[in-house]
Amino acid sequence: MKIGIVCYPTYGGSGVVATELGKALAKEGHEIHFITYSQPTRLSFFNENLYYHEVDIKPYPLFQYPPYEIALASKMVDVAKHEELDIFHVHYAVPHASAAYMAREILKSEGYHIPFITTLHGTDITIVGKDASLEPVVTFSINQSNGITSVSDDLRKDTLSLFNIQKDIKVIHNFIDLKRFKKQKKDHFKTAICPNGEKLIVHTSNFRKVKRVEDVVKVFCKVREKIPVKLLLVGDGPERSHIETLSRDIACKDGDDVRFLGKLEAVEEVLSVSDLFLMTSEKESFGLAALEAMACEVPVVSTNAGGLPELNKDGDSGYLCDVGDIDAMAAAALKILDDQNLPGFKSRALARAKKFDIKNILPKYEEFYRHTIEEFKKTLV
Repeated sequence: MKIGIVCYPTYGGSGVVATELGKALAKEGHEIHFITYSQPTRLSFFNENLYYHEVDIKPYPLFQYPPYEIALASKMVDVAKHEELDIFHVHYAVPHASAAYMAREILKSEGYHIPFITTLHGTDITIVGKDASLEPVVTFSINQSNGITSVSDDLRKDTLSLFNIQKDIKVIHNFIDLKRFKKQKKDHFKTAICPNGEKLIVHTSNFRKVKRVEDVVKVFCKVREKIPVKLLLVGDGPERSHIETLSRDIACKDGDDVRFLGKLEAVEEVLSVSDLFLMTSEKESFGLAALEAMACEVPVVSTNAGGLPELNKDGDSGYLCDVGDIDAMAAAALKILDDQNLPGFKSRALARAKKFDIKNILPKYEEFYRHTIEEFKKTLV
């Protein structure tokens, strides 16, 4: 198949999933065309089946804000005609689904018939999409999609409760490439960070309020009262300055117990030396960062929000706690970090991650593409 993938190219989860999916499809022999405003972060290599098409946005003085949606739809039309695409797969509803609708209708008027699938990732529904100024267009464009998927059952339920969706939404969970995300021998790195054998806790995110990174620091402080431990914070975002100040005030009195590593491409190298992953979010549609940790044999203490219970199994791969319950999360962390318990949690975290190996998820997308194309063709008869 020839598939056009539209996504955000940035560090966030939807762009990562879209890029990794495209790369995996290309390895299976499908021709993949990425369409976005800059090269996706994870698109670090190309092969004969991978292509990138940049959306050119002209800075006209008339427009206060560049008309990205129109430029994107026009680029989708151009790529579809010249590359003879079979289907579009757009990730994140806003504004990709509405751009895909425009592109499909323009193409139809010129004798080209190409369906599109919309994958819902989370904040495009729970935060951005339900904004009253956007909701009518989001609802319309999702309903106009020829196929709809969501990354968790919880997100599917949220979408159906927040929007008047008239079509079925298929749940296809997020995935992990276990060939990349696996425990690596980085003993020298662990020794440099934890020279006295301290346990190592890690958190990765885009440092937005919804991630509640301040709770990570508070949990760490409670754990440190009981055992020697260090904390690594990976990522960047609007809350980073606040978290750095908080860490200096309550967590860093003894030196470099908390380290900020910023954005890392090879995050698996950090995960490989970690003992515990904390995810304290008030909302997660799935929890891709937690899955990446589990694939590197790192158990997870997370909240029970959103789709996290579909990933992290309480008492097995880690523990689930109520949002904001610092004491419960600290107690769970101490259970896992106990030397007698830690090996078992590590092995079970990996076993759980294997269920989401891309080799198990990829065929579900391939089948959904084929089904959507076949059903679309029936409407043309």
